[in-house]
Amino acid sequence: MSVRRVVPIAMRLSWLVLIALAIGEFVTDLPGPGWATTLLPALVLLALMVATMSLQARAAAPRGEPGPPVEVAPPVTGRWKALNSPADKVPSHGTHAYGQTYAIDIVAEPETAEGEAPGRPGAGPATRPQAEPATRPQAEPAPRPEAGPVTRPAFRLFWPVVRRNRAFPAFGAPLLAVADATVVVASDGQRDHLSRNSLPALAYLMLAEAPVRSIVGAHRIIGNHVILDLGGGTYAVYAHLRRGSLRVRAGDRVRAGQGIGRVGNSGNTTEPHLHFHLMDGPDPDAARGVPFTWRGVGVPANGETFTVVEQEERGGQPTEEQAEKQAGRPAEQQAGRPVVGRAAGS
Repeated sequence: MSVRRVVPIAMRLSWLVLIALAIGEFVTDLPGPGWATTLLPALVLLALMVATMSLQARAAAPRGEPGPPVEVAPPVTGRWKALNSPADKVPSHGTHAYGQTYAIDIVAEPETAEGEAPGRPGAGPATRPQAEPATRPQAEPAPRPEAGPVTRPAFRLFWPVVRRNRAFPAFGAPLLAVADATVVVASDGQRDHLSRNSLPALAYLMLAEAPVRSIVGAHRIIGNHVILDLGGGTYAVYAHLRRGSLRVRAGDRVRAGQGIGRVGNSGNTTEPHLHFHLMDGPDPDAARGVPFTWRGVGVPANGETFTVVEQEERGGQPTEEQAEKQAGRPAEQQAGRPVVGRAAGS
């Protein structure tokens, strides 16, 4: 068993022993002074936990210079904003743990902007299709997003303390396979909790909820998730998916652009969003992060918005019906180069 796998197990065991000591101090009458039976062991365990967390981060850190970023298709369509981006700092989320050195969070920002189409994620600007070879296999089309809000609620200091997930335009937005791949993990049984986008709710998340999730394991941190084997020792992680939204299961083969699930608010989250990263193994506890770049978008920086057009399959072209509907003119007049996606300043 590798060090990277042993370290998180040791940290969770330390947490459990520490909790047991605290409970024992209140419900039992241990022999001897309290400092010897509870306080001293607790301090030793806390020191061990700090050392273990440091070791876990170091074990998951990249070795040597990072390799070139792996280019994959964007996992969404529509207009989104990047948060906690590796374009600004590495590790992007403040830790190398769980293979998230180069992770990114994105939230839906579907307000109308100059040159962009309004609407929820999944509705992009017009594109110009090219002729599609008759023999080309067709991927399963992505699920259409549900009707909902077109503005993202702002963070509040005190009220409302929490919001329902449907108040956020990202909730329920379709997620697409970033490449031809094999599904190695598909889990969507965890609930979607209310938002944590107020000061009291955020304090609860950081001081109570997050530590408990850390004790239970990585799967409670990333919530409902899918892990795709892209080949060549590279795996893609989609985290915080909506409960019951997965359209795939472990062992399935998926095509680039195929709908695989929907954005949710499960796991260690403040609001509905997609957490995405690449790593070098299928187990977040043992993997190291791998740099990525989204085809046609790159790696958007913190606060930067980007728009990805909707296509029948990622890497292919829109159908004539889609193109005609999006452009508002006959499809035969749209022949030309395709527009896969673009980044824009927020």
